[in-house]
Amino acid sequence: QVQLVESGGGLVQAGGSLRLSCAASGNSFSSYAMGWYRQAPGKQRELVATISSGGSTNYVDSVKGRFTISRDNAKNTVYLQMNSLKPEDTAVYYCNTKRGYIDQWGQGTQVTVSS
Repeated sequence: QVQLVESGGGLVQAGGSLRLSCAASGNSFSSYAMGWYRQAPGKQRELVATISSGGSTNYVDSVKGRFTISRDNAKNTVYLQMNSLKPEDTAVYYCNTKRGYIDQWGQGTQVTVSS
């Protein structure tokens, strides 16, 4: 099992930027894909971005061109750089990885974008 700890959330005005970090425990971080999800009040959790072990990235259409996912394998950390934030980006953001078929989640970090 891996432990994931997110940080970097906060309150920001529309058009602003935030960088989320997710630190993972354990070994073999570089061997696994990582992802960021978000859940807004009253809505289902949705996938925001993923990064493979090889560094390939994918994004949900609503964040393409504004968000960038990256990883630092030496620090066992994955990042989500969020630019041009919109009020609809307001949500709790969760870090995710899988071990086998089991999802591993962090505790989440709140991002609030004011208009």
